[in-house]
Amino acid sequence: MKTVSSDDVARILVVGGGYVGMYTALRLQRTLKQELRQGTVEIVVVDPEPYMTYQPFLPEAAAGSISPRHVVVPLRQVLPHCTVVIGEVTAVRHDERKATIATLAAEESGEGHLALGYDELVLAPGSVSRTLPIPGLADVGIGFKTVEEAIGLRNHVLGQLDIASSTRDPEVRDAALTFVFVGGGYAGVEALAELEDMARYAVRYYHNVRPEDMKWILVEATDRILPEVGAAMGRYTVRELRARNIDVRLETRLDSCEQRLVRLSDGSRFPARTVVWTAGVKPHPIVAATGLPLTDHGRLKCTAALQVDGAEHAWAAGDAAGVPDLTAPLPATPDTPRTLCAPNAQHAVRQTKVLAENLTATLRGGRIRNYRHRYVGSVASLGLHKGVAHVYGRKLKGYPAWFMHRAYHLSRVPTVNRKAKILAEWTLAGLFKREIVSLGSLENPRAEFELAAGTGRHNETS
Repeated sequence: MKTVSSDDVARILVVGGGYVGMYTALRLQRTLKQELRQGTVEIVVVDPEPYMTYQPFLPEAAAGSISPRHVVVPLRQVLPHCTVVIGEVTAVRHDERKATIATLAAEESGEGHLALGYDELVLAPGSVSRTLPIPGLADVGIGFKTVEEAIGLRNHVLGQLDIASSTRDPEVRDAALTFVFVGGGYAGVEALAELEDMARYAVRYYHNVRPEDMKWILVEATDRILPEVGAAMGRYTVRELRARNIDVRLETRLDSCEQRLVRLSDGSRFPARTVVWTAGVKPHPIVAATGLPLTDHGRLKCTAALQVDGAEHAWAAGDAAGVPDLTAPLPATPDTPRTLCAPNAQHAVRQTKVLAENLTATLRGGRIRNYRHRYVGSVASLGLHKGVAHVYGRKLKGYPAWFMHRAYHLSRVPTVNRKAKILAEWTLAGLFKREIVSLGSLENPRAEFELAAGTGRHNETS
């Protein structure tokens, strides 16, 4: 194992280059500008991918409203004063101030994992999909947390329309035109709504497929969807989706999806070639592997100052951090733990500012402050020109909510350059027709060459 130490430089290790990790490093670049220039501080960001994905725009990327490259932010471009390591932190020994990192270069060269020493640790690995041991789910399920999954799902949906339009087998056709989404949170509802909107537009170019031939099904285990926007807006969303012929099934669970046959807890069975799993997330596995204190739900137990409780020089924010919500009412009894901040983007982006300022204050011998932010509400898109919002106690629906959704997230996506490109895409999309092409071959770019070289499909000698 190759070891890299930091004897003369205060090294800040940021685990995760997602929303929290990137924004924390970006703010540290500004607050520690003098120390970085003098070489007394080093910021190292470790992530398996060389980019940050702005997840609220994944549904629009899947629907083709935004180009995939505009949903991601290159880490090296926005963090020029940080050291970006493309790899995965596999272990953290905080008592020794060391982290073990697996990189592709280390695997290729046979050097083993890299042991990186640090002085301050920022844990922001984010979350992963929370799956259940449902028969067939691992074989046919599609997630919706990465840009690759979003584009793959778009290609898959358009591919199913191609299958349905080119077969005479009614069973194959029905399975191809049935799309099941499991999970009624933001990801599930927005992904379903955007893709149904796109598919409804796309079928006008298929001579033998009509919008009413498609079956879109939303399965939710609880009695409501989109709890973040309130009960009233959740009920409105159900009515809106059902008015679009989307089958919303509340208090229903997915029991099985083996052999492309979906079985639900309400007893219904039907063939489906598409099962999208968006039923919640859980903290990244590295969180449990650190040995640091955890909450009952597996998140890092943190103080209101975003320090890991009981672990000096360790900080956390975002999905993986259980941060007390100081704006929530005090618990009824002293033994009851305080309410934690919801693991959403609104808290995450504000926590990064406090975290960076507190970390800077610690290095300079200053005072740190607690994170305090009252939740202002939520917005959700339900397709082109449709949405719901509950902001500052006001409820919006339809076009105003959709416009607020776009305006809010446009203001939050990093870099002016990316904001301008997304705005330009939206403007052009309003003037021209949608693109409905499927580029499914992107998922296996060498397939054509392998066929030509291995099977003689394009026999050059004949």
